[in-house]
Amino acid sequence: MGLKSYIVKRIIKSIVLVLFVLFLNFVIFELMPGDPMQFFVSAGRMRPEMVAEVKARFGLDQPVQVRLVKYMGNMLTWNFGYSFYTTTPVSQEILVRIPNTLLLIGLSTVFSIVIGIILGVFAAQRRGSVYDSVSVVGSLITFSLPSFWIGMILILIFHTSLGWFPGAGAWPREWAISPPQNILQVIAGRVQYLFLPLLTLTIFSYGGYVLLTRATMLEALTEDYITTAKAKGLSQRTILFKHALKNASLPLITNIALAFGYLFMGAIITEQVFTYPGLGQYLWTGITFKDYPVIQAMFYVIGLCVIIANFLADLAYGIVDPRIKYE
Repeated sequence: MGLKSYIVKRIIKSIVLVLFVLFLNFVIFELMPGDPMQFFVSAGRMRPEMVAEVKARFGLDQPVQVRLVKYMGNMLTWNFGYSFYTTTPVSQEILVRIPNTLLLIGLSTVFSIVIGIILGVFAAQRRGSVYDSVSVVGSLITFSLPSFWIGMILILIFHTSLGWFPGAGAWPREWAISPPQNILQVIAGRVQYLFLPLLTLTIFSYGGYVLLTRATMLEALTEDYITTAKAKGLSQRTILFKHALKNASLPLITNIALAFGYLFMGAIITEQVFTYPGLGQYLWTGITFKDYPVIQAMFYVIGLCVIIANFLADLAYGIVDPRIKYE
């Protein structure tokens, strides 16, 4: 099967999978116990006589098959409806928070991948050395620590004790009254507030890439082509990164694709610790207040991103390793 035929086949499968995810997403919330409207009544945010009116407004009083058809159409057109809690359009809230999440999760993912792969390559090269032991132990420790604990320790050190960085938010509060006048002020302010949550996620995530890279590289370094490359007099850097890492990168591609697939999920716990207004905090708020439109929209976006990431990973396999045939 040629590349074009494979792409068409994978696109069709991906579309079917997206429809299945949508259907499953609808069924899950239909079968969930409890009534979100009653939650708002008990919390004092809604009078009991308003329940029927609100259900009619959101279409919750219609038959399940009618709601399913409308739900599928709305999700496919990115019309996610209105939040039960804030009454604002969910798609509008998501668009406002996406830049914050892309900055935090995107940069932390890139830094974790680069740092983890480089450290993992050198750990495999120096197997059994002190550097290898320190890298493995350090990776296991940081990968095992809860992200909220890492964040709280960094806040204690860099915010409370040293006062170098702010401990909450995504930009200075005074910007609401007096916005910055130039791009340099914007960059400086955002970097200052981004540093601690970015450092938290990088410390928490890089260890997984170190361990995975080391494991795949140890196997690759025993292959005959590595011996041949050494016999040709190639430099150690060329052997490690151009030959061994390229052939050991297939598991890494899968892991990286999934990491970027979950990009729009946000860092739920870390964003809560730093009160960072990203998609993770938005999803947490939706779960806390049983805001079904928000949760459904976020689950759909996450599922869609994971499907797209897996599709791109399958294509990348053939680029990295020409021995792979598209079938």
